[in-house]
Amino acid sequence: MKILVQPVKGSYKLLFYDGKHVLGVGITEMTDTPKGPRPVRYRLRWGSHKEYRVTPSKDLIAQLREGDVRMIRHDPLFEEFLHSFQIRAGTVNACRICLLDDRYTPINDDNFVIFGKNEKICLDCGRRELRRELAPIGHMGRDTLRHFEELLVTTRNLDRVLALVQPEKLSMKSALFDRIEAHPVLTTAKISELPLPHEFVVASRIESLMPAQQLAVDAGLLYGKDLLVVAATASGKTFIGEMAGMKNYLAGRGRMLFLVPLVALANQKYERFTERYSAFAKTGLLTGVSRLNLPETRKVGDRNPQAPIVVGTYEGVDNMIRCGQRMQNIATVVIDEVQMLEDPDRGHRLDGLVARLKYLAPQAQFLYLSATIGSPKTLAKKLNCQLVRYDDRPVALERYLLFTERKQKIPTIKKLTTEEYTNTSSKGFRGQTIIFTNARARCHTIADALGMRAAAYHAGLSSQERREVETRFLGGKLMAVVTTAALGAGVDFPASQVIFDALAMGRDWLSVQEFNQMAGRAGRPDFHDLGKVVLLAEPGGSYSRENPYTEEEVAMRLLKGEMEEVAPVHDLEQSSEEYVANAVACGGEEADLARINTMMVGSLEPVLPELVAHRLVQKKGTKIELSPLARVMSEHFIGIERLLEIMRLVGEMDNPLDIIAELESEGMEKEETQKKEKGGKPHGQKKGRGRR
Repeated sequence: MKILVQPVKGSYKLLFYDGKHVLGVGITEMTDTPKGPRPVRYRLRWGSHKEYRVTPSKDLIAQLREGDVRMIRHDPLFEEFLHSFQIRAGTVNACRICLLDDRYTPINDDNFVIFGKNEKICLDCGRRELRRELAPIGHMGRDTLRHFEELLVTTRNLDRVLALVQPEKLSMKSALFDRIEAHPVLTTAKISELPLPHEFVVASRIESLMPAQQLAVDAGLLYGKDLLVVAATASGKTFIGEMAGMKNYLAGRGRMLFLVPLVALANQKYERFTERYSAFAKTGLLTGVSRLNLPETRKVGDRNPQAPIVVGTYEGVDNMIRCGQRMQNIATVVIDEVQMLEDPDRGHRLDGLVARLKYLAPQAQFLYLSATIGSPKTLAKKLNCQLVRYDDRPVALERYLLFTERKQKIPTIKKLTTEEYTNTSSKGFRGQTIIFTNARARCHTIADALGMRAAAYHAGLSSQERREVETRFLGGKLMAVVTTAALGAGVDFPASQVIFDALAMGRDWLSVQEFNQMAGRAGRPDFHDLGKVVLLAEPGGSYSRENPYTEEEVAMRLLKGEMEEVAPVHDLEQSSEEYVANAVACGGEEADLARINTMMVGSLEPVLPELVAHRLVQKKGTKIELSPLARVMSEHFIGIERLLEIMRLVGEMDNPLDIIAELESEGMEKEETQKKEKGGKPHGQKKGRGRR
């Protein structure tokens, strides 16, 4: 039997260990005698007994002589006593916390955790201490606790792991969740070696292809092949569209249509194409009409829909088609951010727009671009195109997860952005940060706290204000921009660091796809050596009582989650809106209308009987004739339920503002009801109405 001797404040604790369990516990003291140190007041308890029994000291000596004695740490007094009885004693490294509970766990290279001042305790005790420290913080899900325990096993340092929830002890080394390495440098073709027009090669100012561009060329980009290109942010997807579009135009095949989801992004592309190609191809801008007639919202740039290059938002271009106008002589259609097909608010409109364009421009080359999309092979099959996938990043990406209370988020953001701004890459650019949050007001709160070198950036600003922020950021004069998650797909700042102040878009949690889209904006090959993504998750935090999960649980789901297949199902409202828009595009020809409907990625509900029942359409021979109200549905991006509600309110109210207020309140009530019925939507699903 092994006897473990532990000096404890003037006394000695002994554990009698049989190799599996502690069978008994003894306590003794030592006193000096003429013959040397001797044990006195020896007490002993065995098995499950809780009380100690006074035992003669000679029994202790006999037990020590028969056992294998091990000292927990050196003690000259006890070791002198053992020596006087010729009892040999070795030493053993044991977990102190286990010993306090009368357990014995030897410490070795496989099971230790650093605790406090470099003390080694066993991994099980480290886990218990970790949970005890985390308990006061608030609700934490199983995935989060498992993540902390995995970090404990990886770092072998309890204090370093706890620093994730203690901002004053912030350790980015411990907060590192994972690292996505950059791809090795690949040999690619020079632009001048490709079958591209000379004037385009000169105007592009590009010497060699990036890897994703090379894969697209190899897949038949320059020979009219339809492609779905899935590659990381900053991998050169826009230029893939430019190569095909400009080659087709300069070869006399027709014009290029470049579609994006947001006005800010359309303005950026318009300026880029105008600067590069104005010598031989004018660029037109189609972004729809603002509801507010202000100087900063009035039309900017050439709004010519017949320009050789047309840059537009989805709805800006779609509005022309829905009003019965035709896009003439289109040879190339580029759909940027095609993952928007999954957007519950606008996905059905993009789906319908793509189908209508395929019908109106059947000879055009279609290019679909995305940085993040689930099951891309399946989507490529649905779009009837070839997949070009490039998973490697041009710049390595480190992802960090910090757990912090809401009041600590802004001080933490300030620390991280300030430190990043002091770094200069090997390309000569300072580290700059994009901060994503969930509300416009929060954008200004954070920006004001960060000071003069930070600025808010959201859809509530005028276009002039947004351009000023973009210019200052590109010039390195801002260390950070604070923007809403709603602009995640459109923000095009060359940032080295992305920080998530919130993991929600409004009150709804981000989806894995939305998160990856925004996180991928950290690190640009021409600017940075490394990209960083930092999630600030509030344990127990939430933005809506209707949505399940808490922020730290969502953080784990986003970091570990996989993107879902793009398989939208359009409800009655969405289906009826797209049906009448498709009917306008094909002039009501029933066979052509059926063909457009089948070209959509998502599935439509059978809405024709409903439309006929309400006299919105009627069948005449092989044609579907639309009533004036059905054309209103098409032109104003509304479905049958919305239209019927408007008609009801018009009959009851005279003031248009009252009608609008009633529609909005009913829409919000309906949204809340749907969320309660479905138990909330943790992946950022949301409903919206009308045109953007």
